[in-house]
Amino acid sequence: MRYVAEVEVPRSQEEAFDYLARFSSAAEWDPGVASAKDVTPDPVGLGSRFDLVAVFLGRKVPLTYEIVEYSRPDKVALLAETGTARSLDTITFRAAPDGATFVKYDAVLDFKGAAKLLSPLLAVVFNRIGDAAAAGLAKALPRSGS
Repeated sequence: MRYVAEVEVPRSQEEAFDYLARFSSAAEWDPGVASAKDVTPDPVGLGSRFDLVAVFLGRKVPLTYEIVEYSRPDKVALLAETGTARSLDTITFRAAPDGATFVKYDAVLDFKGAAKLLSPLLAVVFNRIGDAAAAGLAKALPRSGS
């Protein structure tokens, strides 16, 4: 399953990148995340890890995301893997002419084993979750850094 969305935020590319690369910020903008915290110490970079508790179909799912690609201020990719699923979230940033930033969020969720059979049904839920997260992201970034 894949979800892609792009939002324009009134923040510089560096500010937007720094806010989202610290993936514990997901608890502030993604209504599908019940809690999130940093696991590794500062500075945030390649190998940094974040513990999140996602809510999926009413169940709390603990996930540890790790930054697997870090190219400030253009791109950050985070990977979480459990026994039943693998999630790769890639966030890219590009400056808009007016000083704002275009943030593109590309999430790929692959189920493993028997859960893979449910993928077509879960795709609808995944897209709804993605839409809510994109809307939350657009609202949260103007407040970041203030």
